[in-house]
Order: sequence, then structure tokens, then C-alpha cells
Amino acid sequence: MKILITGATGLVGKALVEELKTQQISIHFLSTNKTKLSSLSGAKGFYWNPRTEEIDSACFEGVTHLIHLAGASISKRWTKSYQKEIWESRVLGTHLLAKAIKEQVGTHQLKQIVAASAVGCYPSRFESIQTEEAVLQSDTFLASVVHDWEQAIDACKAPSINVVKLRIGLVLSPLGGVVAALKWMAKVGLLTALGNGKQGQSWIHIDDLVKMLITASQQQWEGVYNAVSPHPVSQKQFMHALAKAYGSFVWLPPAPKVVIQLLYGKMSVLLFNSHWISAEKVLDKGFRFKYPHLEEALSNLS
Repeated sequence: MKILITGATGLVGKALVEELKTQQISIHFLSTNKTKLSSLSGAKGFYWNPRTEEIDSACFEGVTHLIHLAGASISKRWTKSYQKEIWESRVLGTHLLAKAIKEQVGTHQLKQIVAASAVGCYPSRFESIQTEEAVLQSDTFLASVVHDWEQAIDACKAPSINVVKLRIGLVLSPLGGVVAALKWMAKVGLLTALGNGKQGQSWIHIDDLVKMLITASQQQWEGVYNAVSPHPVSQKQFMHALAKAYGSFVWLPPAPKVVIQLLYGKMSVLLFNSHWISAEKVLDKGFRFKYPHLEEALSNLS
């Protein structure tokens, strides 16, 4: 088994590489930065540039599995130029992979693609639990990005290649994402809910996400699966649990929605959208979470 990874130098990618190394799995990775091609110990780097459609075809040599994680962070202010970067980093890269794979027909050994997607494709709902069968929205920026992203992923399909899309929720890690950003506030008691605090937060511990990426690869899953914990919480519950994990508590009143919108602009939609997402399909697949409950997940990270 040899795995090619995109986004290997990102938060999830680095954790994935470390776990694959413990399993003595051979790793290739793609990077748009030539100075990073030797940055991951135990993995071999190859250059690609989705904007110019450049890719080192040697990256596919001996590769049986592809894990596609590349994409610019959505947790930066959404200026027009950065919205373009969010879209291009996901869609252009996926189109380039599809093109390169087709050009390698008859020579590559690729049989499985595991591609990251996001729960942002689901409509914002405050009560109903949404499954992979839900009707997706397409009238928001993030939903349109995910729509185009998943369509590009589908173009990678071939009779000899299985493709699975993992719609990932809020990733919990001590090294980045929401926990790293908020832990200092949690420690000094400055956390508070945003708006009414009833927004659904569908989350996953980074260890469980890495495990799911590898399991989906090895078991050759196909189709769409939600990569979220089986126990989503409200944002208010999330903030209280995070404060407790750092020995504090929430005492401040909820932050008014209008203030958050002024501070974060268009990106504030991430803070107010509500996603109660089902994990039943991955559970039915036999996947078992190490951290199914938020309190134990945050306790591990704090």
C-alpha cells in the first residue's frame, strides 16, 4: 500500500502522515511550495501547481490510494480575493488530479480515492438531524464551493477506482482550528455563546478523523459519509464544555449577532449556521469512535 496525500502539510495532513508512518505505510505527498518537498520526514514530496496545471506525474508511481485534503482555510476573513482562493484551492486542484489520473490510465495502480468535503453543503437547520441523503443547499458561498468541489471529485471516478467523499465537521485539535483559537479565552473565562447559542455544532476529534481517513482507504469505502461525532452539541454546550476543560466557566452574556457580523464580515456565517449532522452511516459501516462525546474529546486535548 502506498498513499499519495494532498494537503499533507496542513493540520489534518500532518496528523495523518504521522499515523501512517507508525503503520509503516509508504507516503507520497503533493505541495505547491517547492521548499516544502523535503519538509515531512518519512514522506516523499512532489510539486504541483493547480493554477498553472502543473503536476509531477512521478507522484503516482506505485500509488494505490489517494487522500485528497488540499484546501485553503475557511477561518480567515472572506474578502473577495480570499473567497476566490478558497474556491480555487479546492476545485482547481481536484480538476488537476482528475486530469492527471486520466492521463495515467493504463500505467497507474490507483484503486481508491478518499476526498475531503464539508458539512457546509447542508442547509442550516436548528432542529432536524441531517443525513447524507438530505437535499443540499447551493445558495450560499460555502455551499457553492462544496458543490463544485464534490462535482470535481466525481470526475476522478473510473471503473477501477473507488471514490469516497467525507463531509467533515468541526475538527478538534490542540494545534489548530477552533480549540487552539479559543483555549486562551477558555482559560481566563472569556468564552461566550454567539447569537442565541442554539446552533448545532457537528464536530470530530482529529484522531478519529485520521482513523476514518485511513479506514475508508483500507476498506475501500465508496459514496458519501459524514465525518462527524455521533453526538453533536449546541454552540452553547460547546462553549461550556470547552471552558470546563480548561478549568473555567462561561459567565458572559451571549455576543449579539450584529457585533459578530461587524467583526467577521461574511465569514460570520460560519459562526451562526446550525448543523446537526448524523454519523449513523459511518457507525453502520462498523467505524468506532475513540472520542464520541465532546467532554472526553476536549479532556484529551486540554
